[in-house]
Amino acid sequence: MTVASSPVRRQLPLGRDFGKLWTAAAFSNLADGVGRTAVPLIATTLTRDPVAIAAVGALAFVPWLFFGLPAGMIVDRFDRRRVMASANVLRGAVAVALAALTAAGHLELWHLLVATVVFGIGETLFDNATNAVIPSLVGRPGLDRANSRIQAAQITIDSFVAQPIAGVLFAISLVLPLWVGSIGYLVPIALALMLPVSAAYALRGSRSAEAEFATDEVAVPGERLPASDTSRVSAKDAALYLWRHRYLRALVVFTSILGGAFAFAQAPTILYFLETQGVAPAAIGFVTAGIGAGALLGSLVAPALVRHFGRGAVMLGANLGAGVCLALVGIAPEVVSAIVAYAGMAFAVSLWNVPWGALRQMIIPGDIFGRVLGIIRSLTWGLFPIATMLGGLVARVDLRLPYEIAAIVTIIAALAAARLLLAASRVSANEE
Repeated sequence: MTVASSPVRRQLPLGRDFGKLWTAAAFSNLADGVGRTAVPLIATTLTRDPVAIAAVGALAFVPWLFFGLPAGMIVDRFDRRRVMASANVLRGAVAVALAALTAAGHLELWHLLVATVVFGIGETLFDNATNAVIPSLVGRPGLDRANSRIQAAQITIDSFVAQPIAGVLFAISLVLPLWVGSIGYLVPIALALMLPVSAAYALRGSRSAEAEFATDEVAVPGERLPASDTSRVSAKDAALYLWRHRYLRALVVFTSILGGAFAFAQAPTILYFLETQGVAPAAIGFVTAGIGAGALLGSLVAPALVRHFGRGAVMLGANLGAGVCLALVGIAPEVVSAIVAYAGMAFAVSLWNVPWGALRQMIIPGDIFGRVLGIIRSLTWGLFPIATMLGGLVARVDLRLPYEIAAIVTIIAALAAARLLLAASRVSANEE
């Protein structure tokens, strides 16, 4: 395999405004991480049915199926700073409601299920807006680094701060993680509103809309487009852009298969560590911290690996590595080897997410980015609930089996899409 070569460029700072976005994302991830650990743990006090526990995780992705495109339309047509702030107001209010129900002793499983859906709606808005804002703050040369740092913050806070804290707080009291999570949503509200006006609205593609929708060429975002003009491009136009862009369309299909396999495998994770590996509930956060170490390392080294080996080689290698590590999780004889294998899988997933996220931002025109990303997430993440529920059903037979099945699917899909993934280096080079 040849190593991609490129001239050495001095890397410019990402800037103070990106720092505000990064901090807002970090605090949101703190709240998300606490909730992501606490809610399934609280659910285990209400039921031990693997399907019911899987349903809690599955419902987190249901909003991407039904609300992904509407969220994208909101992000494209309204002030993205206010969208981010409103999303956190919504999530914070739900966390407070759950905490109140828990403290009063009235919490039921259906409360957790409904709250999980509402959390997911807030996530579609906040995550979509964050991705749409990044190009306007850092420019093309900084996309890989910016995505790397956003993901590194998410992993660091989620795995090393939020989840261990949530596990300890859960052991002390059911309600404590929920109160802490609700507080974590407050800071991003102010920081989002402090972002510059350039981050508020969409960017116009440098080519005409007709050319963008009628060809498979990569569109390049350029000057700012006022929010009032973005309505000229409909959701149908955004869908047509994705459909007619053969390369992007093929990658979305591949990502849907890959994401479904990962969701299928991860459905029994909590019960896998609690029952198969014998981990105490209070220690779950520390187990996920070990897994998070792999994810953090992957996000940090991704930009350097992309520079040295090329975007395509990194994307292919990441998926093959993820498949191998999933298989190792399934056959792990004890908790340490299970954590190491899971950390390897998390490393590979992070290694994929950074170049894939930057590639989307390079390809998709800014004025339709929110809607196209919403469609992509609806198609990919929208499959997660189905895959997660199927994983939960298979886990009733054996908690290890979903990992083995997902490993086979991942490796076969990566090998079948090898040429597609390697072509990412050429596509991104055309964008420089």
